[in-house]
Amino acid sequence: MTDKARVVDYQGVLDYIAEAVRPQFGKGRVADYIPALADVDARKFGMAVRLVDGTLYTVGDGLERFSVQSISKLFVLELAMQHFGDMVWTRVGKEPSGDRFNSMMRLEHERGIPRNPFINPGALATLDLVMGLKGDTRHRLRNYLRFLAVDETVDSNATVARSELDHAHTNRALAHLMKAYGNIDNDVEDLMETYCFQCAMEMNCAELATAALPLAGGGYSSLHDTAVISKNQARRINSVMLTCGMYDSVGSFAYRVGLPAKSGVGGGILAVAPGRMTICVWSPELDAFGNSYVGTAALELFTSMTGVSVF
Repeated sequence: MTDKARVVDYQGVLDYIAEAVRPQFGKGRVADYIPALADVDARKFGMAVRLVDGTLYTVGDGLERFSVQSISKLFVLELAMQHFGDMVWTRVGKEPSGDRFNSMMRLEHERGIPRNPFINPGALATLDLVMGLKGDTRHRLRNYLRFLAVDETVDSNATVARSELDHAHTNRALAHLMKAYGNIDNDVEDLMETYCFQCAMEMNCAELATAALPLAGGGYSSLHDTAVISKNQARRINSVMLTCGMYDSVGSFAYRVGLPAKSGVGGGILAVAPGRMTICVWSPELDAFGNSYVGTAALELFTSMTGVSVF
């Protein structure tokens, strides 16, 4: 009997996972290259599931906000596609990079066109597009996340943003290289300040799962009772997440978990089961690829226990 043919006790599954992953703590490392993130309690663990009908399940620290970091790239890509459509793909590719998320070597070889929108140079190029719209980009980003999360208190952490900006030398170099090739239009320092603001947004697992609901609903969100993005855009964003969302461990993650997902060095992973649900997990310790060590294990358990997978 398939998962679709039976009732799943999602709360029971989450409660089990929260206990089952405890032996995995201590095997990863908190992101310490961003000083403001180095002091986060490494043993935090939260998880949330939001079904397409709006039903929410949480466990542990699922309602505690954390720094979303690169998960924010997913929502900036949504904004860019809403306003620019397929023009986005003239500025950034759709292929896995095979390199670190902030690598400069392939960017130089490919003349300033990043491999995908989820590595750092790709995120910068996507944000640069959004910054070309009229109005304050930071307000647009914050308001969009507040709208998606259905919470007007979602905001960026100024301390984390400043910490990132003070240590953003590689990202500045990436932006300058792309600008030299004509793939960045805005002032590099303005771009960096906006990018750090974006990455320093703070949300909890429940809010992130809510924000991603249009990706599970073919563009439609039951909590907004409207199509936030088109069905085609949801499909394309999910496909790029599946192949590029977990940096250089996308193959391993697809093998273990089997869902489109986007991670951040704040310890969050946001996954989508198209047509069914979104799942967000937070645990700050990272593996060698910059993804949550415990979070990946938790999602593997979740898909194994529920049968929720695109494969």
